[in-house]
Amino acid sequence: MLLLGVVYYVVRPDVSRYSHELPVNFPNDGFSHTSFEELLLEYVEEGLVNYQRWHDTPKDRRKLKRYLGAVAALSPDNAPQRFANASAQTAYWMYAYNALVIDAILDRWPIESVTDVKAPIEVVQGLGFFYKLKFTLGGEVLSLYELEHQKILARTQDPRVHFVLNCGSGGCPIMRPRLPTGEELEPYLAAAAADFVGDKKNVTFDHQKKILKVSKIFSWYKEDFLNELRRQGQSTGRGIVDYLKLVATGEMSLELERARDYTVEMNEYDWALNKTKEKE
Repeated sequence: MLLLGVVYYVVRPDVSRYSHELPVNFPNDGFSHTSFEELLLEYVEEGLVNYQRWHDTPKDRRKLKRYLGAVAALSPDNAPQRFANASAQTAYWMYAYNALVIDAILDRWPIESVTDVKAPIEVVQGLGFFYKLKFTLGGEVLSLYELEHQKILARTQDPRVHFVLNCGSGGCPIMRPRLPTGEELEPYLAAAAADFVGDKKNVTFDHQKKILKVSKIFSWYKEDFLNELRRQGQSTGRGIVDYLKLVATGEMSLELERARDYTVEMNEYDWALNKTKEKE
C-alpha cells in the first residue's frame, strides 16, 4: 500500500480549476478570443511577456481567468456549433495552449523557467510543467503535452503550429499578440513559420565550416516536418533543410540554397523564461 501511495503521489495530476464565468460581452454564438488578445496586446513586448506587470495587475489576471473559464466550458468537442470551420477549431486549441502556459506561470510567479515546476520525480525535463499540470478544456482534463499532441497536431497535421505554440521559454517561438481565425489563419501560420526560420536565434550559418545550426524544435518534431514535405511532394533528400526552404522567405531562402550540402547541427535549447527584461 505504501508503494501504491508513493506511485500515486508521483503521477497524480495537478489540476487547475476555472469557473465557467464567461468574459464580458462573450457572444452567444461562436467563440471569442478578444479578451485574450487584448491582454496580449497589453503585456507582450517584442514577442516577450511582461509577467511581472501582469502578475501585479489583479484585474487582468482575473480577465485571463475568465477567458480560461470560457475555454474550460466550451471547446470544438463539446460545443462544435460554435466553431464554423477547421480554422476556428485550430485557433481555439492553439490560443488555449498559449493562455494556459501564461496562466500557469503567473500562478507560480516568480519563476525563472518552466522547468522550475517540478514533478516529484523529474524523469524528463519539463515533466512537471508539461505533463503533470492539467487543465480543463470543454470539460475534458488535459496536460499541455496531451493538448499539443492529441488536439492540435493529431487534428491539424500542420507542423507550422510549432511556430505559434509558446511554451514560455526563450527557445520557443515568440508570443504573437494578434489572434486571427477563419481565412486569416493560413497567412498567420505562414508568417509565423517564416519569422521563426528567419530569426538568427533559430537558424544560423557558418559558411566557412559549412555548418547549419538550427533550433532543437526541428529535432524534437522532425517527423512532423518531414511528413509535411512528403505530403507536398517537396522532399529532395535533404531532410530538415528541405522543410526550412519550404517555409523560408527572402534572404533566408537564398542562404539555405547556398547551404545545400552543409552539416546540420542542433542549438542548445533556451529554457529561460520568455520574459521582458527589467527596466533599470
